[in-house]
Amino acid sequence: MRNLFNIRTVAVAAVAALLFTVQGCGVSKKCIEPQLELPQTIVAGNYADSLCMADIEWSRMFSDTLLQDLIEQALLNNRDMLIATARVKELAERHRVARADFFPSISANTYAERDIYDYASGNFTQDDEVGINASLSWELDFFGSIRWANKKALAEYMSSVEAQRYMQMTIVAEVATAYFELVALDNELDVVQRTLRTREENMQYTKLRYDGGLTTPVPYQQSQVEYATTASLVPDLKKQVEIKKNEISLLTGEFPKEIIRSGNDMEVMDSLISQIGIPSDLIRRRPDIREAELALKAAMADAGIAWADRFPRFTISLKGGAENDSFSKLLTAPFTYVAGEIIAPIFSFGKKQAQYRAAIQAYEQQRYAYEQKVMEAFKEVNDALVSYTSARERQKLMGNLKDASLKYMEVTRTQYVNGYVNYIDVLDAQRSYFNAEIDLGNAVRDEHIALVNLYKALGGGWR
Repeated sequence: MRNLFNIRTVAVAAVAALLFTVQGCGVSKKCIEPQLELPQTIVAGNYADSLCMADIEWSRMFSDTLLQDLIEQALLNNRDMLIATARVKELAERHRVARADFFPSISANTYAERDIYDYASGNFTQDDEVGINASLSWELDFFGSIRWANKKALAEYMSSVEAQRYMQMTIVAEVATAYFELVALDNELDVVQRTLRTREENMQYTKLRYDGGLTTPVPYQQSQVEYATTASLVPDLKKQVEIKKNEISLLTGEFPKEIIRSGNDMEVMDSLISQIGIPSDLIRRRPDIREAELALKAAMADAGIAWADRFPRFTISLKGGAENDSFSKLLTAPFTYVAGEIIAPIFSFGKKQAQYRAAIQAYEQQRYAYEQKVMEAFKEVNDALVSYTSARERQKLMGNLKDASLKYMEVTRTQYVNGYVNYIDVLDAQRSYFNAEIDLGNAVRDEHIALVNLYKALGGGWR
């Protein structure tokens, strides 16, 4: 008898192993892996470098301590970040729920009841019943339904972790960008206000010359126009400063408040800028690509669930307990029974098969989405590198322009005092210098923002 039991056990195990193999192969053949041949380098024409600036922690990347404080506040208090964190915790628990289906479900029940009957005779009869029982139910996962559900839950949980990392990467970039924009607005407002004081001095100077009969009223009127034109820029710049401060406040998870900032330039080692890594590292480094890969695994698990749903489901049930008419005699009448249950689709008129085919097509969509995400990542890095290179070159040229404009303004001013040029030439030189200062400030801002975008495109900011 024991030998017969062992033979049956081995047979059941063999059948189960065969079923697992068949169901795994069936889904794997239908779910084709992404077909992407990565280029040799991330940026065409560049050599592959194992080092990458994205491996630098954001706290080292951005040396301004005030900016570091803002980023830390945002990572702690930003509501989108908190939502992503809560999502990770939720899916971790859902994975535990799915994993629990591998094991038997055990429950217990106790009861006591009293029935009183009167059969129209005036005599009442009493029927007491007390009992206690326990039951066990276990689904045998022959076709992998539970296993695929567990794989899906795990993929969704891991995907939420990558989504949280991508959210952190995004918040770091957004706070840094907004901060540099705010500093640039501060600098522009400072330039305008300094220029406004110069315009006021010019207006007083030309008025003295006009009152003294040294010039016509034209220079004085021109100086008034220049003063009013410059003054009109102040309200809009102050408005932009306040709006940008409100944006940073929201990013840091707070109501509008004052933002402490400095005018210091961001310091980054020049040697790191050209280090952009190798293609396989870009896929490994960017959380959004890993998130898309895990979404692909979850879609494959969905297809596996749909595949297994076409076949019977086997459940073993065990129940035991005791029942009697009084509590003192409860243990004298125990009972047990064993039951098996098979639930199988018989006629679904193609519904199950259609659900499986639909799941395969859903997987195909995720596969194309993953391939698109990888290609977009390479494009983003190339675009960001071109933008940074251009912004850096422009910043140097704007610096040269500012120096030249300053010399031009000083020479023109001297020649005007000595009577060699007209006042309109002085105004033209001042305007050139004013515009050069504004353009240089914007060029510095654009260089910083371009570097932030390159850092993010390479997958930096979530460490």
